[in-house]
Amino acid sequence: MGPLLELQGVTVGYGGGDILHELDLNVEEGAITCIVGPNGAGKSTVLRVVSGLLRPRLGRLRFRGVSIAGLSPRQILRRGIVQVPQERSLFPTMTVWENVRMGAYTVHDRALVERRLQAVCESFPIVRERRHEPAASLSGGQQKIIEFARAMMLDPSLVVLDEPSMGLDPKTRTTVFDTIRAMNQAGRTILLVEQNARSGLGLASHGIVMESGRIRLEGLGSAVLGNPEIGRLYLGASA
Repeated sequence: MGPLLELQGVTVGYGGGDILHELDLNVEEGAITCIVGPNGAGKSTVLRVVSGLLRPRLGRLRFRGVSIAGLSPRQILRRGIVQVPQERSLFPTMTVWENVRMGAYTVHDRALVERRLQAVCESFPIVRERRHEPAASLSGGQQKIIEFARAMMLDPSLVVLDEPSMGLDPKTRTTVFDTIRAMNQAGRTILLVEQNARSGLGLASHGIVMESGRIRLEGLGSAVLGNPEIGRLYLGASA
């Protein structure tokens, strides 16, 4: 399988200087690609570029071999790229069912929406079990899983996850990572930024370490995780 997503020579910043410097990054179809690195490395900037929230100053961005540089976030969504942000993004007073249905707001075929709802319920039983409850009644981990379920309503080819384990206890974090693995096994390609490097790289088929807007190391997730230099610089006792 070839790259589903390609960044070639991407340079981008926010006005006060470049954050990414001639970045080359591939996401292989069917893989879980995890990006780790210290704060300020440019990890979340990569996701903003992929999602259309930030336009590269230089370089190329291709999805399935076709340029998507300069497209709007809505156009990116239509091509099958969905991002689940780091911040809680459910509507707290709306029910679980209403939140999940919102994921298909760009789909105008009602029958298709209903079929996707049923498929989502099969993959994420909590959607049916808690369907009438307000999203605010769920735990942090449960809300994250509902966010995953909502993203599936667009039947994405690439799921982009920004720090999905942020603020979760170890048991809940395991549940979230198990859900990510299940999404991948169901055919979704995953691009993941994760502060918890041990968990992220342990899950990933491909690992990338960034520093100062550049890739410093990449390879099999297990190989990157076992690299002694990475352990010293990025993992530490708390990762």
